[in-house]
Amino acid sequence: MDTRRWWVRGLLVGLDDGARVVWEVLDAGVLNRYVFERAAGCSLASRAYLVDALRSLLRWALAAGRVETDLTPGILRARMSRARLPRGLAPAQVDAMAAAMNPDPVVDARDRAVVVMLARLGLRAGEAAGLSLDDIDWAVGRLRVVGKNQRRLVLPLLDDVGRVFVAWLRLRPVAEDRAVFVRLRASIRGLSVQGISDIVKHVAERAGLGLAHSYLWRHTAAMNVISAGGILVDA
Repeated sequence: MDTRRWWVRGLLVGLDDGARVVWEVLDAGVLNRYVFERAAGCSLASRAYLVDALRSLLRWALAAGRVETDLTPGILRARMSRARLPRGLAPAQVDAMAAAMNPDPVVDARDRAVVVMLARLGLRAGEAAGLSLDDIDWAVGRLRVVGKNQRRLVLPLLDDVGRVFVAWLRLRPVAEDRAVFVRLRASIRGLSVQGISDIVKHVAERAGLGLAHSYLWRHTAAMNVISAGGILVDA
């Protein structure tokens, strides 16, 4: 326990305004800046212990009412060794898929939104299929996602993702539900997981890339983070 306190002491000192710990300002950005700075020069084992200590602190803070939401899914983990890097699509392949859309403007807008979102945010096909219009918080630029094992995640609505979303939603037909991505044939309702996977498959075929599963986009997003000097979300 004392060792965990040692790892998180710097975070708490940074949140202390002289009178109390200001938990209200704590978010994924604050946490990951601390991880990045505190883990500098540390071994992978030490970085993993740092993340574990932070998660323990956040679980306590949630149980004690110091924070209102579970922030643990937003903590980034230590950089992976090169031997464990996931295999993703090269930038040229991503560009080829983005340029190989359907000639129908409505289909094009939907499929482009799916492809860009998967490439930039690394969502699983099931997470994309489950995305609702109510999950998009335009005011603060965030996207709420129900992840694996029903974990609720909050992701940034990146500018390029926001632009393709707007382009699609302007053309999205009235549907039977509030799914972001819907079928374009009767009955118009949310796409299934297979429907999202089929979009990726068909776009990849048009781009001349052969068979490309939707999980490759998750790996591609991870590779983009790593190449930019970042670390991966443990989800």
